[in-house]
Amino acid sequence: MDIAEQTINLFGESDEEAEEESSKKNNYTNGDGEEEEQQQDKEPQSSSSPSSSSSSSGHSSGSSSTSSSSNRSSSSSEDDNDVRPSSHGNRTYNYNDEGNSHYSENDDEAAEENDERGDLFGSDNDDYVKTPAASTHPIPVLPPLRNTNNQPRGGFGRGRWQNDRGRGLLPRPGSYQQRQNYGYGNNFYNGHRDERFVSELKFSKSEETLARKSIAFQEPCELACYSRVEGGDVYFDDRGVRLFKRLITEDIGSDLNEGFNTFIPKKELGSDGFGDLLAAIRNKNIPLQNMHFVTYRNNLNKIMATAYMRHEPWEMGVHKRNGVVYLDVHKLPERPQNELDKRRCYWGYAFEALATEDPTRADGEGIHHVDANVEYCAVIKTKLGAHRILMGAEMDCCDSTDEGRRFYVELKTSRELDYHTEERYEREKLLKFWIQSFLAGVPYIVIGYRDDAGVLVRTERLRTKDITHRVKMKNYWQGGVCLAFADEVLCWLYGTVKENEDYVLQFAPPFSRLELLQAHSCPDVIKQHVEQL
Repeated sequence: MDIAEQTINLFGESDEEAEEESSKKNNYTNGDGEEEEQQQDKEPQSSSSPSSSSSSSGHSSGSSSTSSSSNRSSSSSEDDNDVRPSSHGNRTYNYNDEGNSHYSENDDEAAEENDERGDLFGSDNDDYVKTPAASTHPIPVLPPLRNTNNQPRGGFGRGRWQNDRGRGLLPRPGSYQQRQNYGYGNNFYNGHRDERFVSELKFSKSEETLARKSIAFQEPCELACYSRVEGGDVYFDDRGVRLFKRLITEDIGSDLNEGFNTFIPKKELGSDGFGDLLAAIRNKNIPLQNMHFVTYRNNLNKIMATAYMRHEPWEMGVHKRNGVVYLDVHKLPERPQNELDKRRCYWGYAFEALATEDPTRADGEGIHHVDANVEYCAVIKTKLGAHRILMGAEMDCCDSTDEGRRFYVELKTSRELDYHTEERYEREKLLKFWIQSFLAGVPYIVIGYRDDAGVLVRTERLRTKDITHRVKMKNYWQGGVCLAFADEVLCWLYGTVKENEDYVLQFAPPFSRLELLQAHSCPDVIKQHVEQL
């Protein structure tokens, strides 16, 4: 039976007329149509009146046609409701409720098209379902990619090298002059390694990472003290401590240049100053078996401030004896001071003399006979993270509560602030003020502001714990980040240094890491201290 004879006639033509028309179109039939007739003979067929409509659903088809093309058309149009196919001439039209239509030139092409729409995988479905879930082929491994944009040890090409193999054998091509020492300096990470190099601590952790750490800091406790008087003699008592003058506001307008001509500048004691601290520890028989670090507060100031200030170089001696790491103060060479630099340095000492009680100075008498070598130092025990620290801290003066409890006061000077200098003052100076006072447990800081001529214009008293709240709102720095950074340094330092070995810890350009270098000697004051324990 011809395929056209099975098409539903929606124009009211009789089956005989449709048979006559189909006989005229025998050129469109081929072997594929005969195979489809054989398949259609095997399928159950049902007939209905020509005026019956065809509708499709998800489970059964209500079509009254017996043709395979209409069955396939209804199966491929399951998602379209009330599709009405019609035959006119040699073309088959399909209409849906949305008014869209399509047609095929012959019934075979329409059948193939409907067949493909009915099957998501087409003719490859049989092969697809036989595909195993796990592939028998190994997963391909791609070679590692070389990132030439960000090389931590230098890039590719001449002048730099990989794996520390040294310079290339061939010179640079061309007639121009060869580059000397290319690849070294502040702009290059792979500079010359110092022959004394032992280890390094790279600044790889961000401020956000350090801020998430919570580092415990034990309240400082004073165990001993010593005083250095005029002439350089040292006494293990508090005779050198000065009393804070509470009526400092009465001295506003004073000239801090007074007494400059008789000023005695501070002498550089070197390691001998560290010997005075060790002598005070021995005088009080302070046990060092459980101590990790013995140092001056100045060394801890440098370490903590490096968390934010990455442009000031420094170094210190590191010596491990009997499980205790001694941090000696090293003073780096400075540029020669001119007259103005010397006066600015003196203004700080002059304000200290002005803000403390001096029994030898009569009321209304100006500043005179300032000796920078006179000092009072407290020996303080504290704990930062997991490390116990014994440190010496110079104290400017002290005051007392109404109950008689003594506390220390830090004295500082600064140029009067304006719109342009306030931010740098809070970012850098207040950071140093806070670190110095926080480590030693000093609760108050009194700042004397002066003009460019050295005249005291006003004073301000700050509580140490209020400084962090003041800068936190502006997001300048965080005290917890300084403590977390110092804990990282102390953990790395104590775990790296070896017993009876001497080192130098330095922070130098390009200011991206701390370097630990081998030292060839240990100060005599440390050797003598260890022998006398």
